[in-house]
Amino acid sequence: MDQAEQLRKMMQQSESKPKARVITVTSGKGGVGKTSISINLAVQLTRLGKRVVVFDADFGLANIEVMLGVRPKYNLADMMFRGKDLADIITQGEEGISFISGGSGIQELASMNREQVMLLTSRLIALDKYADVIIVDTGAGISDSVLEFVLASTEVLLVATPEPTSITDAYALLKALNRKTEFVKEHTSIKMISNRVKNDAEGQNVYEKMSVVSEKFLNIPITYLGPVPMDEQISKAVMRQKPVSVINPDAPASKAIKQIAEKLLELETEEISDKRGMFQLFSNLIRNRMTKK
Repeated sequence: MDQAEQLRKMMQQSESKPKARVITVTSGKGGVGKTSISINLAVQLTRLGKRVVVFDADFGLANIEVMLGVRPKYNLADMMFRGKDLADIITQGEEGISFISGGSGIQELASMNREQVMLLTSRLIALDKYADVIIVDTGAGISDSVLEFVLASTEVLLVATPEPTSITDAYALLKALNRKTEFVKEHTSIKMISNRVKNDAEGQNVYEKMSVVSEKFLNIPITYLGPVPMDEQISKAVMRQKPVSVINPDAPASKAIKQIAEKLLELETEEISDKRGMFQLFSNLIRNRMTKK
């Protein structure tokens, strides 16, 4: 049996099993608190009974491991090219949260041959056994590497702040996404969090600014998940390399992210009918890469 046939068989076997919900978190610019949202959302979803794995797709910066204060022994590139198994590259963090460091593996996808592609995708099928929810923390901005992950995703969480540049850059990301021939808006759910706001009204205002231009000019609807307030406890948590939801569960930001986690789970029952899993995400990513060659 060749590798292609083996992969098809594994896919057929996995079709009857539950697949993890993959949520890709992104932003139009850096410095808006995207990674903090990803980590604390993982904490809150874990407390709500979900098994969560965070995938750090912001290669080269290692923000997830810095914020969690845990250094992974192996990363995605070690599985792709150095013989490590999926279990080897999953690192344990706070409160049962696991994470995977992308390392340089994301960049190296472009140079993979067919045999390596088949091996990687077949191994990623197993990730659905480890998690109910996989949070993909992308880099910031509209670089090709960020857009590739967003394009490959069926559920995208966009983080923006009240700063005019944040709103403008978030719209620029959606505009760049909409220009891609691979983008199918009917198959992509865009959700938004207004971060670092003074109050609920300011958060709603940020969302409405984004929603109006997105629907009018791009015909892309955006679902609002809610606001996360400006909170000095987050800065203190970052300095301690711990999620604010862990060291101060009663902080305003912790409570807000808990509400967002609860809303995400409600929306899952209402609109997410196909939990496509990490395998599908990487299949889309690799296919898009190969198409460019």
